[in-house]
Amino acid sequence: MKFCELVRKAIEDEMDKDETVICYGLGVTDPKGVFGTTKDLHKKFGNKRVFDMPTSENGMTGIGVGAAIMGLKVIMTHQRVDFFLLAMDQVVNSAAKMHYMYGNQLNCPIVIRLIIGRGWGQGPTHSQSLQAWFAHIPGLKVVMPTFAEDAYTLLREAIQDPNPVIYLEHRWLHETNESSVKGNISIGKARICREGKHCTIVSNSYLTLESIKAASYLSERHGIECEIIDLATVKPIDEKTILESVKKTRRICVLDTGFEICGLASEIISMVCINNEIELIDKPIKGSMKDIPEPTSYGLTKNTYLDAADISRKLLKMFKETIVENELMKLKPTRHDIPGDSFKGPF
Repeated sequence: MKFCELVRKAIEDEMDKDETVICYGLGVTDPKGVFGTTKDLHKKFGNKRVFDMPTSENGMTGIGVGAAIMGLKVIMTHQRVDFFLLAMDQVVNSAAKMHYMYGNQLNCPIVIRLIIGRGWGQGPTHSQSLQAWFAHIPGLKVVMPTFAEDAYTLLREAIQDPNPVIYLEHRWLHETNESSVKGNISIGKARICREGKHCTIVSNSYLTLESIKAASYLSERHGIECEIIDLATVKPIDEKTILESVKKTRRICVLDTGFEICGLASEIISMVCINNEIELIDKPIKGSMKDIPEPTSYGLTKNTYLDAADISRKLLKMFKETIVENELMKLKPTRHDIPGDSFKGPF
């Protein structure tokens, strides 16, 4: 099943199991159902449990927080993370702090689904990846699945969580059905996608798929075996899995779809570097978005986002290997602003 289908199935299964679960948000009842993730749910569960909302993000998030406090399990969906910024006050100053302020006697079981991603000229106000911002807030869990089955498992767990969870979906993943390696996943647990001995790559979301492409190339052409860790959960970070891997490889490359300054990659590298049990062979590599608003035009976005070729180039420099640009160019997609022919547009 595709990523989008398993997101939908997770919502459907939880709504079947628990009649206190409700699902609402902009586009939830539209024919396309938010990239297929909520398609026709309102036909099965009715408009009292699945419904659209006005374009009043702050107000409707406040209603969701209130409903969660009063006993409902709320799944709130936003078509873009950027639109949700209007509701930060409700989440940061209310939902995130509720269980702490009331000594865990009052909880706020709300899942806020936010779509991230880029392409087709989405530009600086429609394509941001702000996971580090949410992870900065105590009381919020931040989930960011890459693989379809993980999207299902983690969303069900998020809905069952008694406290708020930010659930980030990259829109370039919705049509994928990439399979992860075997093994259980849960909130707070990272996934080792590929085992290796020479360098640890820590990545998230769509960048994990690019990391896997890069690792295959590096293994086949240069004998460099990278261990890839897909974070899956941004907050809390699975420190144990990361540190155990870096103790083995003694090298680390951290990739993040978010911005570089004060970002997730910096946090993970700091965590590794201050650990007394780790002696790195090479200085860490960081790959994130530059400290500029994300461009709109096809020409400007061409060299903005990381891909498998960029990741391979960074690691080849680390290992002082010869860089063959013609080979790296084969790792690049035909068009840099779409993930493949299946991608049919921003909405």
